Amino acid sequence: MTLFPRAKRPLATSGPAPDHEGRRATGTHRKGLRNPRVGLPAAGCAALALIGGALLWSPADRADAAPTARAAGFTVVAAGDIAEQCTASSSSCAHPKTAALVQKINPSFVLTMGDNQYDDARLKDFQKYYDKTWGAFKAKTRPIPGNHETYDPAGSLAGYKAYFGAIAYPKGTSYYSFDKDNWHFIALDSNSFDKRAQIDWLKADLAATTKKCVAAYWHHPLYSSGEHGNNPVGRPVWKLLQEAKAELVLNGHDHHYERFAPQDADGNTDENGLVELLGGMGGASPYKIEEVQPNSQKRITKTYGVVKLNFTDNGFSWDLVGTDGSTKDTSPSYQCR
Repeated sequence: MTLFPRAKRPLATSGPAPDHEGRRATGTHRKGLRNPRVGLPAAGCAALALIGGALLWSPADRADAAPTARAAGFTVVAAGDIAEQCTASSSSCAHPKTAALVQKINPSFVLTMGDNQYDDARLKDFQKYYDKTWGAFKAKTRPIPGNHETYDPAGSLAGYKAYFGAIAYPKGTSYYSFDKDNWHFIALDSNSFDKRAQIDWLKADLAATTKKCVAAYWHHPLYSSGEHGNNPVGRPVWKLLQEAKAELVLNGHDHHYERFAPQDADGNTDENGLVELLGGMGGASPYKIEEVQPNSQKRITKTYGVVKLNFTDNGFSWDLVGTDGSTKDTSPSYQCR
């Protein structure tokens, strides 16, 4: 994993970051790079747009627009922990507002990181709540299940499978992969990481891909500073991904936003490790930050929104966009290995 620029030491903090739009400058010059990204928006003009009642802001110019991450490519929206049992008729209902962001961004496709529908993910609840908001993007959504999808009285993942159908089970299993340009995306079911069939499939899938860049996503994060904390169920999968030189892991489960410096499966800082993005702020009630993990670079809670990922043939970066339309955080820019 190559970061533009990479700080000499990880930007871990000793306590939770305040819930505001703080930006953190990152790094030093990488050898051979004349214009490193500095992680700060330019003090230039801004563009305003009104969509779904929300005033959306985007910088017209960025000092951090490194060519590897901001060049032409494609955009993806990601979030987990989405549809509470509420509708737009309630002003406190968040998933209609996060759906309005997806509508505005109009990404190539949408990644959901589990717990798509609360509380028991029954088919009738998907139809009554999720479908009225995020269902507008169902055809281009690439979902994975969370633990709430296993609580369905009709059977584990029954409502999830009935609602999404072949979109969630394109190969007849709850895990699958797909390609876009120079990227290989792997959708995994962390409810069954203890099942040999999924691990064997993952090994074969990683061995078969010819794409330079690889991203994987599942529900339960290996590392989290939130209420659920670290979940070691993902450690064997993390090791396989790092051995295959994957780039990025996206998770949900804890209801906050968090990004990590590249690290290995044992939590050691590693420039050849995976970048983890935790995006559990899609609509479910926020969780507190409990214990800040060593490689955590940024944590934001009490904020609903979506992650806007920018992919090119050589790298990636992302922005966290809140339901008020403002950019709450901007990641460093990374180059694929």
